[in-house]
Amino acid sequence: MAGDPVLLDVDGREIRVSSPDKVFFPKRGETKLDLVRYYLAVAEPFMRVVGGRPLLLERYPDGARGKSFFQKRVPKGAPDWLRTTVVSTPNGTTSNALIAHDMAHIVWAVNMGCLGFHVWPYRADDPAHADELRIDLDPQPGTTFDDVRAAAFEVKAVLDELGIVGFAKTSGSKGIHIYVRLEPRWDSYQVRYAAVALARELQRRSPERLTCEWWKEERGERVFVDFNQNAPHKTVFGAWSVRPRVGGQVSTPITWDEVATVAPEELTLATVPERLAAFGDAWATIDDELQSIEPLLEWHERDWSNGLMDAPWPPVYPKQPNEPPRVSPSRAKRPED
Repeated sequence: MAGDPVLLDVDGREIRVSSPDKVFFPKRGETKLDLVRYYLAVAEPFMRVVGGRPLLLERYPDGARGKSFFQKRVPKGAPDWLRTTVVSTPNGTTSNALIAHDMAHIVWAVNMGCLGFHVWPYRADDPAHADELRIDLDPQPGTTFDDVRAAAFEVKAVLDELGIVGFAKTSGSKGIHIYVRLEPRWDSYQVRYAAVALARELQRRSPERLTCEWWKEERGERVFVDFNQNAPHKTVFGAWSVRPRVGGQVSTPITWDEVATVAPEELTLATVPERLAAFGDAWATIDDELQSIEPLLEWHERDWSNGLMDAPWPPVYPKQPNEPPRVSPSRAKRPED
């Protein structure tokens, strides 16, 4: 029983929500309309972090347990009022992507079965400059969320040392993301260089806890600092977005005090709006003072001057200058004797 369509007035647009009673999150029975209401409840902080940015849609037309697909292109037949922008893939293919212009655009996408949004690290009106450094702390087999917490504080200590302000959020799954909102001065290649330099420094300082090794066979039971989340054209799961999990877990901005105590599984579309109303937005000041990555770029120059090559890139990217052989160490050919 999906119910009759519901018409909503969102930012002056009449948005039709079809099948509003279709269950999207079976753990508690939240529906498509519940998901729409969730996004409307967090609209102000959500638009603060995604507003004006291109979006990659992760669509689950039948809910979190159903089949899914990623959609970069706005489909044919979309309303003519939707704002879009041209984005590229690593191989140069272009697509007409949705812009997070206002909540009408978001509700339109949710009605298409988009549960959460993957966000570009630049604004559509300034694609030449990446204005976010995204530090993805990814737990590896044998680690726990307590290890991720400790890793986050290691990151904060280094950023504090450099005078860089970072903001933490749960990933909506097993990790923590730390965002640094940047002055619009650097392109994605430079931001990735900064991320690589930070990841390498973190491994030097805490080799038993943190790793920047790209090849899984070299990571061990450590938390991986995924620098390639900053590669050009790379999207990251957005703050306030709902994961395609049966419990509807949310990638939730948190304060640094909360990093030590947060229970990510409890941050869901059912609980986050009440939390926001009670405690406010942990990222409310993210735009107050834009940050510089010059100290990290100095570390990058230091590493290259000392003979380090670039870190490996994901396989979908063309071979990059100064990149080492793109083959795992166990498969690398040994030189002949």
